[in-house]
Amino acid sequence: MKNILCAAAAISATAIMTTSAFAGSLDAPVAAPVPAAPPPAPIYTGGDWTGFYAGAQVGNLDVDGQGGLAGVGGDDTTFGVHAGYNYDFGSWVIGGELDYDDASVDLENAGGPIGQSVDSVWRAKLKGGYDFGNTLVYATAGLADVDTTVGGDTGDFYGIGVAYKATQQFIVSGEYLTHSFNDLGGTPGLDADADTFTIRASWQF
Repeated sequence: MKNILCAAAAISATAIMTTSAFAGSLDAPVAAPVPAAPPPAPIYTGGDWTGFYAGAQVGNLDVDGQGGLAGVGGDDTTFGVHAGYNYDFGSWVIGGELDYDDASVDLENAGGPIGQSVDSVWRAKLKGGYDFGNTLVYATAGLADVDTTVGGDTGDFYGIGVAYKATQQFIVSGEYLTHSFNDLGGTPGLDADADTFTIRASWQF
């Protein structure tokens, strides 16, 4: 009987110690979960070029007289605005645009200034290009109306450009155009060629 009582006491003590240890483990603090790292900011990789856009440009106009204006020329900085619409077919983009440049280019010959100037240029453009995602490479052509102190004329132009979408809506671009004007002010033989290069900033709506 004595051995049985001793065994029962030992089993009871072991059970009490085990229960205490288990209870202690339940009371132990649990480590807080580590928060997940925030997702990286999205990187713009290009998008749809379809939509209206408008903006401003700064550039250079270089005028070279022809015919009765041979030897006359000049160049200066231009400032302008533009607005247009593009339609994106997936790989190809077509569009139309109106733009205006304020020129104030003083003309001169070998003897110096001649008191004449090119004051402004309006353009109506057709554009077509290839969509590389956030970059558009395009060709453009159309009609240009020039205003000079000699007289005005409507001529033609053509050129190329590259546009880059910094965001879905903000576009920066560069454009080179060459123009041809004949019979300025209605005077036969008063002709001129003109080249422009502009840096443009646009907002697509």
